[in-house]
Order: sequence, then C-alpha cells, then structure tokens
Amino acid sequence: MPYKTVNPATGETVQEFISLTDAQILDAVDRSAAAYRSWNRTPLEERVALLHRLADLYQEGEEELARIITEEMGKPIRQARGEIQIVRDIYRYYANNAQTLLKPEKLTSSLGGQAEVVLQSTGSILGIMPWNYPFYQVARLVAPNLLLGNTILLKHASNVPQAALIQERLIHDAGFPKDVYINLLASGKQVSTLVVPAPSVEGVSLTGSEPAGAAVAEIAGRHLKKVVLELGGSDPFIVLDGHDLQRTVTKAVSGRVGNAGQACTASKRFIVVEDVHDDFLTSFSDAMAGITPADPADPATVLGPLSSVEARTDVMEIVEDAVSKGATLAAGGHIIDGAGAYMEATVLTNVTPDMRAYAEEIFGPVAVVYKVKDADHAVELANSSPYGLGGSVFSADLEQARRVATQLESGMVFVNEVTESAPDLPFGGVKRSGVGRELGKYGLEEFANKKLIHLPV
Repeated sequence: MPYKTVNPATGETVQEFISLTDAQILDAVDRSAAAYRSWNRTPLEERVALLHRLADLYQEGEEELARIITEEMGKPIRQARGEIQIVRDIYRYYANNAQTLLKPEKLTSSLGGQAEVVLQSTGSILGIMPWNYPFYQVARLVAPNLLLGNTILLKHASNVPQAALIQERLIHDAGFPKDVYINLLASGKQVSTLVVPAPSVEGVSLTGSEPAGAAVAEIAGRHLKKVVLELGGSDPFIVLDGHDLQRTVTKAVSGRVGNAGQACTASKRFIVVEDVHDDFLTSFSDAMAGITPADPADPATVLGPLSSVEARTDVMEIVEDAVSKGATLAAGGHIIDGAGAYMEATVLTNVTPDMRAYAEEIFGPVAVVYKVKDADHAVELANSSPYGLGGSVFSADLEQARRVATQLESGMVFVNEVTESAPDLPFGGVKRSGVGRELGKYGLEEFANKKLIHLPV
C-alpha cells in the first residue's frame, strides 16, 4: 500500500510519500551492516549518553509528536501525549539501567574454573511495526537494541509515514550515527524478498496481525532468522465479586475504549460471575452508552475515530454477524454518520461460539460480556480463546485473584487493573499471540548473543 497520511477524523488525505525502490532498499541493508561494524564497538557510555539525549528530545517535542499521532491514526490527543511520555521513559530506562542490564552473569560450572554469560550485539535487526502505537511500538525494539549495539532497519505501517520519518530524524538529531537507524518506506514484498533474506539481518521483530506474523515467521525460518512476534489478543477481564464495583466498571470502560479499542492488550471479553453480572452489565452498558465519539484533537475526547473507514467496516461486520445470529446489543452498535471513521462504544451479550465475536479479535470499541457460574468457569472460558496476550482479574480476595491469574493461559495478568505497560516489565504473549518478549531485561536479551566465557581457575 502507498505511504500516506489520511486523517481518520475527517477522511482527508493530508500528505503522500514516495516509497523506496528495490535498489534503495538493498543500499539501506548494506549501510546498516556497515554501520553495525563500528556501532557495536562504540563505548557503552557513549551509547547511554545518546539514549539520554533521545529521551530529552521526546520530552521536548511531546506536543508536536502527539499531534502527529492524532492526525495520522486518530488517537485522542491526551492519550497521544501519554504514548510519547512512555516512549521517553523507555529510552530513559535503558540508559539509566545499562550497567545492570549488561552486567555479566556469573555461573557455577561443573567443569570448575570460572564461567560467565555476557550479552553482546548480533547485527542488523529488522522491525516491522503497526500503526496503533506508532512511537511506542518502535521504542520497545529500538531502545534495548541500540543500547546493546545492534543497528535497526525499520519498516513502519503505511498509514503513519509522518511518525515513521520523524522518529528517524529524532534519532539522528540525538547524535546517533546516520545509518544506525534507517527508516524504510518499503512494501511488504520488498521486506520479504530483499530485507529478511539478507545475510546481515540477524533478526526480525514484528508487531501486527496473526496472518502477518505467520508470513514473516515462515520467511525468517527459511533463512534461519530469530523472530519476536507480538500479535493479536482477546484479553479477558474477569470480575469475581462486587467489591468496589463502580471502580471495576470504570476500569472496564477505559480498558475497552482507550485508543478506540485498537490495542492488542485492550480488555475485550468481560467475564463476570453470576452473582454480580447483572449489576456490572447495567453499569457498564450505561457508561459505554454515555460516551460520545468526538474530535480526537479535543483534550476532552475519550473516544475518537477508528484508524480508517475500512477498519470500522471490519469491526461492524463482526458486530452485525453476532446480532444476526442472536446476540444482544446492550449498548451502541452503530456507526456515526458523516465524515471520519467514528462508531459508537458497543456492548454485546449472549455471544455464542458460532459467532465471529466469540473467537476473533475485535479491534475496536466493542465489548463482549459473559456470565459464568464461578471462578473455575471464568478460567475455562478465558482459556478457550486461541489468543494469550494479557488479562485482568478483579477481586477483593487477592489470594483468589492470584490463583486465577496463575491459571490463565496468557503472557501477562494484572490484578485489579487493566493490562498496562512499563519499561521494566516484560511484554508478550503465548498461543497465537506471538513469541518472545519486549521491554525490561527480557527484551534486551531477545536479539543478543548470550555468550559463555569459561576461564580456568
């Protein structure tokens, strides 16, 4: 697809960009490999200083960068500012903790002598990034790998070219060598035929859809490349009792409509024990129905447009399929007429396995509410999904909540909170939600050479 900015709040095409030729792509791959040979020998303290400077630039440019997010993919401006703030924190985290994260790990060896594992860089890493968090997703890959000494080739989504280009500029403005980070306005075909197979590319990190992840993993496997895949999610939001129900409902709403529901870790399936189901459903449906989709540039807006009219059509087809097969609309369920890709915050009940809404990821502000008998049935329903990214458990009984959390087939579970992200916490899933982890020390290790060094006594 061509690289262009189409404002989803208005439908207006703002700007178009020229994609790279095959020759330019191959040149970028060669330049990244050449840059690696010097970047991986750059003293750690210099890499740390550059990461600090990059964090400063994100802080200084917060308003401009947030505006780009809002214009390109429709995120409400307050949420866009929050995205830039966590990006700043990610770069700062790896700079502040470099010595600890890269400290050699001493091992006790059955061979005697001294053994340690050191983390070293491996080469050029290809990032394939989505539009829904156009700065945050990039930072999760870039920060640990630039610290480690790897170089980055970055293919961003075609609908956020301004975000793609300004991130390259910021990295250069911070003082990083020019070819340490190269943005590729490339097609999927160019990436699969020219970049992934290149001998100098040591790994591929993709955040996106399940089909895209499967396709990239297949090509990477054919060329023996390491992959990290962060794919879809259908996160359960489990309510085990009525303790502080209004707070639980407030969290449920924010977990479903943040970023217009366009997040892999958004709360999507609301699984509520029967004792509190009716009260929860009434309060939750009323709250969702009370949300008015509005201009994402307005700081008061909670729910903006979806990323495109096409994205809204995809979501509405799932809603219409469910309703046609007997599901109930407890709130919303309609598009907003006029310019832009707006739709109502929606709540579905009585969803059954023959409906698309039961198993598919709904990438929009649509919640599915289920009634279950007890905690065991909640776990059973939650684990029936092919996805296993994040999840939430709400209960006054923290021991019970912890027991349920340990039984969930997911990479992350938060008790009495919706799924969140922090620079020092590992992020990733299981099952069809992907492989590998990002952030924290685990993210640093994914594309590192964990080298054993053994010395005699």
